[in-house]
Amino acid sequence: MKIVQITPGSGDNFYCENCLRDAALVTAMYRLEHEITLLPMYLPLQISDKEIPRKAPIFFGGINVYLQQKLSIFRKTPRWLDKLFDRPGLLEWASRKAGMTSAKDLAQTTISMLQGRHGRQIKELDRLIEWLARDENKPEIVILSNILLIGLAKPIAERLRAKVVCLLQDEDGFLDGLMPPYTQQAWDLVKGHSRDVDLFISVSKYYAELMRQKLGLDPERLKVVHVGISPEGYRLRENAPEVPTIGYLSRMCPERGLDTLIDAFIRIKENESLKNTRLRIAGGKSAADESFIDKMRQKLNSHGLSDDVEFLPDFERSARLDFLHSLSVLSVPEKKPVAYGLYVLEAFASGVPVVEPDIGVFPELIEMTGGGLLYQDNTAAGLAAAIEPLLLDSDYALELGKKGRDAVVEKLGIRQSAEEMIRILKQIM
Repeated sequence: MKIVQITPGSGDNFYCENCLRDAALVTAMYRLEHEITLLPMYLPLQISDKEIPRKAPIFFGGINVYLQQKLSIFRKTPRWLDKLFDRPGLLEWASRKAGMTSAKDLAQTTISMLQGRHGRQIKELDRLIEWLARDENKPEIVILSNILLIGLAKPIAERLRAKVVCLLQDEDGFLDGLMPPYTQQAWDLVKGHSRDVDLFISVSKYYAELMRQKLGLDPERLKVVHVGISPEGYRLRENAPEVPTIGYLSRMCPERGLDTLIDAFIRIKENESLKNTRLRIAGGKSAADESFIDKMRQKLNSHGLSDDVEFLPDFERSARLDFLHSLSVLSVPEKKPVAYGLYVLEAFASGVPVVEPDIGVFPELIEMTGGGLLYQDNTAAGLAAAIEPLLLDSDYALELGKKGRDAVVEKLGIRQSAEEMIRILKQIM
């Protein structure tokens, strides 16, 4: 099959599960001998060209999208001028400022993008359609990385006569976070455009049911594919670290529960048997996260724990592999239910157990693998109580970690995910 997968980039500033998921899935489907192209939108993807087989140029460059949203003159500018704003270096710079966009601007731009041909970025849409329509690019199937791109579905289907598939992963949190009245407008647009999509594919059973209810989808238009990872390159730990070490791998922000983990760490250090425990934090940040991180550093300093905590700047793949290998346990104590949790799969691949709140996809993953623990009380005290047994009993932690690793190899590998995706895509063809 000839497939194009459209994926929003996030620049290179924080651990983007969406980008990493899509790159792994595209590469795995390519290895199954299908002609597949990864097409980035908005910002560069945080992956190298060597990691993916075919990559298109960036469409809907973030700067052009913003300018066309704010100023009508930029909706009429020639392509040679737009290309200046689509330069990778300039987009990388813009990605570091992305967190500073006002809530109102972000909401209005989201609505415009969801409006498709009736939005302010029509010039960008026409450019995308023209590129896809060329004989050398024209796909049989277009995969939208998430439901925020659903405004593209109808123009693509009408012009290309291609099937349109939409992946589902945690879009509800973004839409619900838009300021009034934009949240309801956005959901209305998404629900209206859902009829333009041939099939939705969710990354978990939990999220499939949530979105089925929100969008009123018929069950036959919604499938589940657990997107795994390749265990290649991840080193299974044979022994526990000499120093008990807790890890965090996600964007450094309150939404992901970093403040909860830091408060739990402070509690754990009060246990005389765990006074040498360390905390390692990785995953990057946006400009909007700086003040939060400063407050966390100040809190740690006030408890005399600054020397026991590392904020690691590098989260590229090689750095992540070394980081995971150094851990006793990993925890990203999300405050709201999430659909995926790539960091959990990465921990499992390294034989590292996880401790997560009993919400969202986490019960599903723990049931499938046995590679970690859930806790009911999503507070610092509840988290600390759940982590401590794994730090005190390294054999128990290693046992859970091995279960996670075995599950990744047996049923959560990216090849299995790609094979299931291809099977489903062939059905809708």
